[in-house]
Amino acid sequence: MSKILIRGAKVLGGEPRDVLIDGRTIAEVGTGLSAEGAEVVEAAGRVLLPGLVDLHTHLREPGREDSETVLTGTRAAASGGYTNVFAMANTFPVADTAGVVEQVWRLGQESGYCDVQPIGAVTVGLEGRKLAELGAMHESAAGVTVFSDDGKCVHDAVIMRRALEYVKAFGGVVAQHAQEPRLTEGAEMNEGVVSAQLGLGGWPAVAEESVIARDVLLAEHVGSRVHICHLSTAGSVEIVRWAKSRGIDVTAEVTPHHLLLTDELVRTYNPVYKVNPPLRTERDVMALREALADGTIDIVATDHAPHPHEDKDCEWAAAAMGMVGLETALSVVQETMVDTGLLDWAGVADRMSFGPARIGRAKGHGRPVSAGEPANLTLLDTAYRGPVDPAGFASRSRNTPYEGRELPGRVTHTWLRGKATLVDGKLT
Repeated sequence: MSKILIRGAKVLGGEPRDVLIDGRTIAEVGTGLSAEGAEVVEAAGRVLLPGLVDLHTHLREPGREDSETVLTGTRAAASGGYTNVFAMANTFPVADTAGVVEQVWRLGQESGYCDVQPIGAVTVGLEGRKLAELGAMHESAAGVTVFSDDGKCVHDAVIMRRALEYVKAFGGVVAQHAQEPRLTEGAEMNEGVVSAQLGLGGWPAVAEESVIARDVLLAEHVGSRVHICHLSTAGSVEIVRWAKSRGIDVTAEVTPHHLLLTDELVRTYNPVYKVNPPLRTERDVMALREALADGTIDIVATDHAPHPHEDKDCEWAAAAMGMVGLETALSVVQETMVDTGLLDWAGVADRMSFGPARIGRAKGHGRPVSAGEPANLTLLDTAYRGPVDPAGFASRSRNTPYEGRELPGRVTHTWLRGKATLVDGKLT
């Protein structure tokens, strides 16, 4: 690989610096660096971040390649500034064996756009009855460290306890989709004023909060790590805050859409707003933003959930749940957290790179922008503002809730170990 000089970038939003990439690593960070023999990227005014890491991505392969593939999903990731994504296990077949997780991992290696770390299922077939091959998946070439039945809740307390005990032996973590199934039967949106007025089945906040409360207590009892997926209510924030105050080893994530959108949008009956967990109230949104700012919520995760056109362009009741998010996440975080003064860019780097890499034990990612580190980097034009056009997405699916909405920020360059995967907003 040739040398690349990124000239005048604001590293983590700070003072302008030059960053010299030599091969796969960062060779030097400073001012007035020599550009001899190097390709120069003029980055004055732009923010340079460590490559983003997403702890919660649905790549759909194997089995639902009509929605997404590892290749198209990693291209979408590179477009959004990501250099590493964790792929959820709810594929067909389910990623509950060493063979399936190795398949996903190798597909990621072949794509060349983004590292893919498979997440292993907690239970066989996501059925919640029997533990999957947790040890075998960890010991496989994929080296699985995160386990989740996301899309479904590990609702049986005994199974959840056993999973926490098992992964403790090798420092793994169970990522829980907190949804008490009996409390959400027939639920289509957040339970509240809007659901009552629309006559849609309500999804109560307590269905999430009760599972989180149980699981942090189980994690304390076992002495293991638990991670809460897509936390969405003000009550959930308070439970996690309480658990952390007791020293319980719990981490939590919030999605970009739960930082910006509310259940008022469901009044349109547009299925693009149908998601699990559902869009909540303005009060919940404000609580989530504050919790992300103060560290109660550790990270932002996209829950990128692609669906083909026919699964979303239908009546509300029949529509699939989920939104794509890899290509808009950084813009939504700038809109909700940076431009509101709740986080600076160093804080964004922590919530979208350092933090998720630490939780998932992602080797070579979430590293400082300094000499000797892998050249996994993202360059962002923070002054840009424009409408979201899903026609230009790299993802195979287009189910974004932001179509036509103006958002700030545009990723212009992404480097994976010194290789440019995105240049001037175009995939290489």
